[in-house]
Amino acid sequence: MTIVVFDSGFGSLSIIKEIQKKIKCEIIYIADQKNFPYGKKSPKQLSKIIKKSLNIIEKKFNPQIIVLASNTPSLLLRSKLPKNIINVLPPLKNIEKISKSKNVAILATESVVKSSLINNYIKKNTNKKIKVFKINASPLVDLVESGKFLTKPKYTEKIIKTNLTKFFKTNQIDVATLSSTHLPFLLKFLQKQFPNVIFLNPANDVAKKVAKKHLRSIPNRNKLTIFTTGNSKKFQENLIKIGIKNKVNSFSL
Repeated sequence: MTIVVFDSGFGSLSIIKEIQKKIKCEIIYIADQKNFPYGKKSPKQLSKIIKKSLNIIEKKFNPQIIVLASNTPSLLLRSKLPKNIINVLPPLKNIEKISKSKNVAILATESVVKSSLINNYIKKNTNKKIKVFKINASPLVDLVESGKFLTKPKYTEKIIKTNLTKFFKTNQIDVATLSSTHLPFLLKFLQKQFPNVIFLNPANDVAKKVAKKHLRSIPNRNKLTIFTTGNSKKFQENLIKIGIKNKVNSFSL
């Protein structure tokens, strides 16, 4: 039983971590760093990239499950994705029960924030009592993929403060969704800066969906094989900094 998890880089790891808590499994992780960032590409560009990637993944690995671990194509290409793909979407269900101010934020990429599709998704998944603010969090995504959140904590705090503080305060935001799988890596910074804000991570929902899938066989331990379409040496160095010592293999999508 093989599960392939892929996105444009670091983001998949936040999903993989939660999956491994739910089940023992073999995961192939593909960091498509050559095409980073997904969050600044048009739907047309993304569609071409994702379609090609899925075809190659199917032929190469014949996985039982494929997780598209990126909010941007999950939202923008939702109607075009094969039904067997598990995607990542903003966790807005029952958010009215969590927020006291009824003012919530979606921290998403530039492409998502600019798309009308996010408006449709918000409308279908929230009631009229909730006011949802969309925030372009692409600068925060860059902090993660570049590895600066590991090497430059003060700079990371500055970027977070610059991009979010005024907006959160002005609009009395008390709940925010981490609608990029890169963003959970910044959770400790976000919680430090905004202790009164609840940050929702979609990774747990994805892990539950994976666990519910019928599995042909379940191994007694987790196995993780890592590929990147980018610089494998640089990616390896960043992974080591967060305690992942698995070999990084080169891959073409």
